Amino acid sequence: MSDEKLPIATRRDTARGLLTALGHRRGLVLASMLALCAGVGAALVAPWVIGLMVDDIVADGGALLPFGLALAGSLAAGAALTWVGRVLLARLGQGTIREVREAAFGTALAQPTARIEAAGTGDLVARLSGDVRAVGEVVEEALPAFLTALFGIVLSLLGLGLLDWRFALAALAAAPIQYFSLRWFLRRSAPVYREHRVVVAERGQRTIEAVRGVDTVRALRAEDLHLDRIAESSEQAIALEVRATKVRNDFNVFLNGAELVGLSAVLVVGYLLVTGGHVELGAATAAALYFLGLFGPMGTLLYRIDELQDAGASLARLFGVIGLPTPRERPADVASAKHHGAIEVDGLSFSHSPDRRDLDGVSLSAAPGDTIAIVGASGAGKTTLARVLAGALPVGEGTVRHDDRGIEDWHPHDLRDAVAMLSQEPHVFAGTVRDDLALFGDGDEERMRAAIDRLGADWILRLPEGLDTVIGEAGHPLTPGQAQHLALVRVALSAASVVILDEATAEAGSADSELLDGASLGAIDGRTGIVIAHRLSQAVVADRILVMQDGRVVQSGTHEELVADDGPYAELWAAWSRW
Repeated sequence: MSDEKLPIATRRDTARGLLTALGHRRGLVLASMLALCAGVGAALVAPWVIGLMVDDIVADGGALLPFGLALAGSLAAGAALTWVGRVLLARLGQGTIREVREAAFGTALAQPTARIEAAGTGDLVARLSGDVRAVGEVVEEALPAFLTALFGIVLSLLGLGLLDWRFALAALAAAPIQYFSLRWFLRRSAPVYREHRVVVAERGQRTIEAVRGVDTVRALRAEDLHLDRIAESSEQAIALEVRATKVRNDFNVFLNGAELVGLSAVLVVGYLLVTGGHVELGAATAAALYFLGLFGPMGTLLYRIDELQDAGASLARLFGVIGLPTPRERPADVASAKHHGAIEVDGLSFSHSPDRRDLDGVSLSAAPGDTIAIVGASGAGKTTLARVLAGALPVGEGTVRHDDRGIEDWHPHDLRDAVAMLSQEPHVFAGTVRDDLALFGDGDEERMRAAIDRLGADWILRLPEGLDTVIGEAGHPLTPGQAQHLALVRVALSAASVVILDEATAEAGSADSELLDGASLGAIDGRTGIVIAHRLSQAVVADRILVMQDGRVVQSGTHEELVADDGPYAELWAAWSRW
């Protein structure tokens, strides 16, 4: 299997997806836009009032109080309406982000495990955490500022035009510089942001791999190698951030030059119009204030494009996940067929890489209720076989059938209902023990207690709060053996017809091994069981044992048959017995 990165949506697909999400909140979109626009408009009454005040002073008027009250009122109304608009916009943005995040998460969960692993879990984690956070920060700060600035620019130009069309024309003298500087900035910054996101995701992937495999890394004395790889990604990210900063600084130089040209044009036009008797001094003053008021919004507008572009790159990555093909929905009124647990594998071959076959011509069969143990040295292909049987990896060559149906013909939901797989690193979900167990059953406490008793996990009921004890990272700590025991109880509560245990008790110490071996049998409980045996004591009680070497099944039989045969299993058993 090749290393296939998760896709990134095109601009068109990103825009279409975002508009669809916003379309679910049309009323909130309209209300927030109207409030922001009204707030900016109210605040922009102030320069016009100041212009009238100047004309009144020039005419020796003395009624300044009404102007002062009007000025204060416009500023107060502008602040209040802008606050309302920002609150509505935040509600709109966060609701939209939540929808996008949940859609991306749901699509990711629907993907075959192999697809996510081929892309790298670090990339997915970066998208669902870092990219969502980046978009959220923009929604909270940059987007309101951008829209406020946009409305401010439009209304300021409108105000200049109402004073005299020549003021608006003078203000537009800065537009060509701003336009070309913006194009220059976008052309140079967009690739930097895209590349930066990819590098950050790669750094996350390398970090996750090192942390997850920390024991192996230490055993191989490969700490420096992994640190060097992480440092390499960090240096690339820093270099890209430096490049982005340089581009932003150059952009600011252009913006300052545009402001100088625009303000000079407005002042010159104002001077000519006042001296020519075309406008009053107050109008020229208001025009200058309107243009000065454009400095902040224009800079904000152009500068926030930087952040919006960054958010756009994050959205494209999220919509890239959302756009992944998902399994067809099973009709709600179609009940899944009864599962029996028969397995047939014929000529199965599979390769993670083109130069090596991880499985080579594997064949096996299991009748409903059979328990098959699979043994062999590390790298023999045991886990790969288990994952193909569970549907976590695709069938390369050959056939895999569950209940006389090719595994590729099963709806993913039905396959997950029919096959329960437990690895040697069980996850403890945050919450109470009751919540953890209810994820894999109907939540009936009587069934939970019966499964706990059957699997000899009475220690669960002796926890500080019994089934209501909070576990997980922030809760009551569980030993590795307890975590595996709890996971076996979850499997026992599932309705699966096939149970695959991939070294599910490997982390248990010698004190827990006998207890967990018995719990494993209790978890299978008459269903079809595929046990990747870490200890040969698990293989002894199986109905049949398969011995694997280099991706092939080299022996098959009962424990007694294989011990009597002079082959790999007999050698393993002799070594195990001496130990």
